[in-house]
Amino acid sequence: MRVALFATCLADQLFPEVAVAAVKLLRHLGVEVVFPAAQTCCGQPAYNAGYQLEAREIAEHHLAVFRDCEYVVLPSGSCGAMVRSHYPELFAEAPRLFAEARDLAGRTFELTTFVSEVLGRVDIGADLSGLRVTYHDSCHALRFMGVDEAPRALLRSAGAELVEAEGHDVCCGFGGLFSVKMPEISAAMARSKLGGITATGVGVLTSTDAGCLMQLAGTLRRQGAAVKVRHVAELLWEGVERAQG
Repeated sequence: MRVALFATCLADQLFPEVAVAAVKLLRHLGVEVVFPAAQTCCGQPAYNAGYQLEAREIAEHHLAVFRDCEYVVLPSGSCGAMVRSHYPELFAEAPRLFAEARDLAGRTFELTTFVSEVLGRVDIGADLSGLRVTYHDSCHALRFMGVDEAPRALLRSAGAELVEAEGHDVCCGFGGLFSVKMPEISAAMARSKLGGITATGVGVLTSTDAGCLMQLAGTLRRQGAAVKVRHVAELLWEGVERAQG
């Protein structure tokens, strides 16, 4: 099986270790991974800001870049939601591009869902025994992509103790442009989640989305909380390395 990695802007610019972990994990599972060098932003910032024309231009480029890929996998529910849910909306009045958008939407998967649903794997040969972790549900991953059980099942199968935090499915306040336009509200939303996270007593907070983790990591650090923040792709790959000795 051959898949194309869509790295996303945040992974490319701020968290390259997340994209690297995703590639290593997929290769470990017998998947050939390619990286189309012409890939750019998915267009979500423009779309959320109301710049429909600019968003369509970026989306059309994305369609061309990944047109011939069997599957497109990305370590993000947010960008995945843009492609799967909003691309068809952008091209609703352009029949050819609408068809292409629908086709690509069906081939685009968030990483843990791809592993679980397409590869049919839950046991990936990882060892996370002794790790106590809590999982934050990204708004876009949960509500647009239906990502819920897949990351949890992979963590549990690796031996991690998953402790659900109160408010695990409540927005962290990042929301891309929302955190820029309304920083006070954004920061307050992040702080409101800290009680639930710290009450679990875990050492690690994880999620599918780097944006949420960046938001929560900064808030935890400023409040002096001793909780590490790691993307689920990183945790799973570390578990594989540990199992391999």
